[in-house]
Parts: sequence; structure tokens; C-alpha cells
Amino acid sequence: MEESIMDLINSFGFSSPEAFIALLVMVLAVVGAIVVVITIRPLLEYYPYTYPNARIRAKIGKILSDKQISELAETESLEEVKNYLRGHRDYAKYIDKYPIEQALDANLAESYDTLAKIAPKTLKPTLDIMLDQWDIKNIKSVLIAKEAKLNEEETRELLVPYGVLKDDQDKMIEADSVQELIVALEGTPYAKVLEDALPDYNENKTLLTLESALDNYYYERLLVKSSSQEDENTRMLHSYVGTKIDIATLKIILRAKADGLAYDQIKPYVINRGYKLRDWKVKELMESEDINSLLSSIESSDYGSVIADHIPEYNNTKSIAVFDEALDAYERKMANNIFKKKPFGVGPIVGFINKKETEIKNLKIIARSKRGPVVPSSEIKEMLL
Repeated sequence: MEESIMDLINSFGFSSPEAFIALLVMVLAVVGAIVVVITIRPLLEYYPYTYPNARIRAKIGKILSDKQISELAETESLEEVKNYLRGHRDYAKYIDKYPIEQALDANLAESYDTLAKIAPKTLKPTLDIMLDQWDIKNIKSVLIAKEAKLNEEETRELLVPYGVLKDDQDKMIEADSVQELIVALEGTPYAKVLEDALPDYNENKTLLTLESALDNYYYERLLVKSSSQEDENTRMLHSYVGTKIDIATLKIILRAKADGLAYDQIKPYVINRGYKLRDWKVKELMESEDINSLLSSIESSDYGSVIADHIPEYNNTKSIAVFDEALDAYERKMANNIFKKKPFGVGPIVGFINKKETEIKNLKIIARSKRGPVVPSSEIKEMLL
């Protein structure tokens, strides 16, 4: 038996059993290393998400349930809504400090700020850019306030107490014109964005020109920054962000065509870059002769099924709100799918963003409904997302 083993070893060209054993050990070590890498690699991918996701799941647990939102819709007054929110720590610190919508925006901004601070480093660039939305929202609010001739106190109530420009809000409020606002924003990228859009604004005197310039700046940077292909988690975040941008584009064009606007009238206000909506497709959509040809054009895009299923309803109501609702539902479904597909990765982050935004939108709907004449709770519930 021993001679047979020696003959086998010699047949492979080994001069001694020791040499064969050494090679065998080396082969086993390589195989073992491969097995370890295959086993550990998924763990290494998800390890950076362990702490963030623990915190985010806790925050998801605090999102108001459908039942709670329904109860708020049935309250008798705005004060009852505020009393209800005072019982939730995340809202309580803002409710008595700011007007209700400003308080809700502050809560949402704080949520984004927390995500940006605790997110894995591969996602931070995207989430950091998403924080810029508060600066842009505040600049747009100042522009609107100036046009509406609101006083300083009324203007301040429109601003979210978050963002890089938080300490510059006083200078922004004191500006008496767009040109003065540009001066107040000197040293920030927004000064150049507004300055570049100023000639068009001076010609048409439409604030949408300036607002669209700010939106384009934000969305283009967000799309580029999120386009990292480092791993599946970054790719999924990019797909979610890109889809949000496409939906914003579709909503703008749908509203424009419903109002009978032509290509030249729409172009200044449409986001220049898209995700699944390529430049040529966006141009095609804007060039549609009317709302019906637009719907046909959308049907041949990646969002065709979202729109097609609701065309009969639109034909009955002639309200593009049915498409807005369908697109919002599509975004929520996408976020939920990512949440389920990547429960130990980017899933909870995307899921929380969408759930939190939906919660804030619903609370704003309820708050606005409680301000003026009584709105039946049944009608309020129909407006909820």
C-alpha cells in the first residue's frame, strides 16, 4: 500500500512525500482563503450599514401609522393636530417654536441631516448633496416673499432653520431685489446660478425662471454625485434618486401640456438631465402637440405602464392629478422594493426617506385642511398619499 502511494506521488513528478504534502497544504490554504473571502465578502459589504440601519430602523418605527394619520384627519382643529404632535418627541421640539409647516419642514430637514451624518461613506456624497435642498428651498421662499411683498416676520416663517446658509438667512431676508439677493449669496454657488438666470428673468419677470435654474443646479449635481457604481447599494440609491428626478420632470411637462404650453415655453423650466428619460426623450415629450400626444409619447418610455393604466381615469376627469398620484405611488413602491431587496444595506435608508417624506406631505395636507373652513375628514382622507 505504501509503495503504491509512493508510486502515485512519483508519477506526478514529486521527488519526495514532503514536497507533495507541502504542495497539498498550499493548495488547501488557497482553497480555504477563497472560501473565507466568499463567506466574508457579503459581511464586509453590509458591516458599514450595521450601526446606521439600527438607528434608521428605530426611526422607521416612529413613523406615524396609517391609523394615526387617519385619526389626525378626523381632529376638529389645527390646535388638536399640534397637541397630537406634541406627544411625539421628534415633533415636540419644533411645534411651539415655529409655525406648523415650518415645524414639519424642520423635522424633515433634521431627518436628512441625521442620515447624512451616520450613512456609510459610499453614500455620504449623495446624502450631503440632498441636504442642499433646504438652502434652495429657502432661497426660493425669499424670492416668493419678495414678490408677494411680505414683511420680515412673514418671510422668516417661510424659511427652514437648516442648511449651509442658515446663518445667512438675515442677509437674504434684508435683500430688496434679486440683484441684492445675489450679492447676499456672494461666495456661494447659488449666486452664479441666479446671476446666469437673471437676463431671462429680467425679460419675462417670471420667478419660475430663477426657481428652475436652482432646481436644475440641484438635480444635475445630485444625479452626477449619486452615479457611483461602487456596489449594488450605491447603484440602488442612484436608481431611486434618478427616478425621483424623472418623476419631477414628467410632472412639470404634464402640467405644461395640460395648460397648452409649447416647447419654447416649457424648456426653461425642465430639468436638463434625466435618469431613464434621456435628453432626446425629454425633448420629444416637450415637443408633443397636446396632452394626448404627450401621453402616447410617455407610454413608449420606461414610465409607460405607470401612465397608461390611468389614462381612462384622466379621460373621465380631465385632471392630471391622477398622473401625479400614479407617479408618487410608483416612487413609493420602488422605495419599498429596495427596502425589501436590501434590508441589510441601503434598503432602510431609501425606505426611511420615502416614508418620512410621505408622512410630512400627509401632515401638511391635514394642517392646511384645518386652517380655514371646515373640510370633512372624508375629503381630507381622499387627499392623503
